[in-house]
Parts: sequence; C-alpha cells; structure tokens
Amino acid sequence: MHITLESDYAIRIVIFLAQQGKRADAKLISENTGVSLRFALKILRKLVSGEIVRSYKGMAGGYELARDPEKISLADIIGVIEGPYCLSRCLRPDGVCPRSGEADCKVSRVFADISVDVHQKLKQATIDQLM
Repeated sequence: MHITLESDYAIRIVIFLAQQGKRADAKLISENTGVSLRFALKILRKLVSGEIVRSYKGMAGGYELARDPEKISLADIIGVIEGPYCLSRCLRPDGVCPRSGEADCKVSRVFADISVDVHQKLKQATIDQLM
C-alpha cells in the first residue's frame, strides 16, 4: 500500500514552497522538485483549488503557500489530491462493498479503525516538521 505519485509530488511541491518562503514560478518549482512542468501545473491547480497554495498572474506571478507551514498537514495535501483517506474502498461513501447491508462486518470495522489511526497520524504531520 502506498500513496500515489501525485500525492508524493504534491508534498514535495508544498515543502519546496515552504522552504522558499516566497513566490516561485512553476518552472522553478518543477526544476527543484523533479516534477515535470506539465504535472507540476496539474498538481498546483489542485493545491490552489484546495486553498493550500495561492497563485498570482503576471510578470511577478507564481505560487506561494496560502497558509503557514505549521497549519498544513499531510492529511490536507493528500485530501486535496486523492480525496478522503480510506484504507478500503468499502469504507468510502461511493465504494462498493460485497457485504453492504450486513449489520456486523468485522473486516470493515477493523479497516475503519486503521483508517482513523492513519488519518490522525497524517493530520499530526505538518509541513514545518518536514522542512
């Protein structure tokens, strides 16, 4: 089990912007994170939409964090890129579970507990701790 490459790259991009402490253009972000420019732009759009990053147009344009690094968690970033974290698709509201309708699915309960634990850990890990 692993996070997607897109989430991994999004975390790298946010850490880079936090380390910069100022506005950076997409090309600089791409070069310093090892993410292709095209993919970086796609990720940046999602991060802007999720209010983790701000974008500015024009000659002095670029991207910067919308919040302080200590107020951005891994859960925030992964949530913007992937959606809510669930260990199993049967826990997602739109998921398909072959046991749906069963009142007491022990497997789902265990997966739900693990999902809560993982989400709490991701919420506790903030960008300032990773810089």
